[in-house]
Amino acid sequence: QVQLVESGGGLVQAGGSLRLACAATGGTLDYHAIGWFRQAPGKEREGVSCINRSDGSTDYADSVKGRFTVSRDNTKNTVYLQMNNLKPEDTGVYYCAGDFDLYCSAQNPEGDFHFWGQGTEVTVSS
Repeated sequence: QVQLVESGGGLVQAGGSLRLACAATGGTLDYHAIGWFRQAPGKEREGVSCINRSDGSTDYADSVKGRFTVSRDNTKNTVYLQMNNLKPEDTGVYYCAGDFDLYCSAQNPEGDFHFWGQGTEVTVSS
């Protein structure tokens, strides 16, 4: 069974950058759609981005378009989320999630993904 581990979170000032990583064990990530979600304090978890397995297509929530980029490195079995020009409203716990059969978009609900990482915390100070 595939297990996901996120890393790369931290504290950054507004306007700064972070790169999150989602590494997999127990399976090959290039066979899976991988989504990124985030949960801000006191709010529901929301979709941020997604990368598909078949054609590598990507999708983003409107709130992060032009600032975030999702990519995969199949040689490292890892998916990345490059986050630039971070804003305080980007603060939250970021999760990656995967599914074998899904053709995803950033609007897919979390229930569409069947395995999850434990999350990594991102704090953006103003």
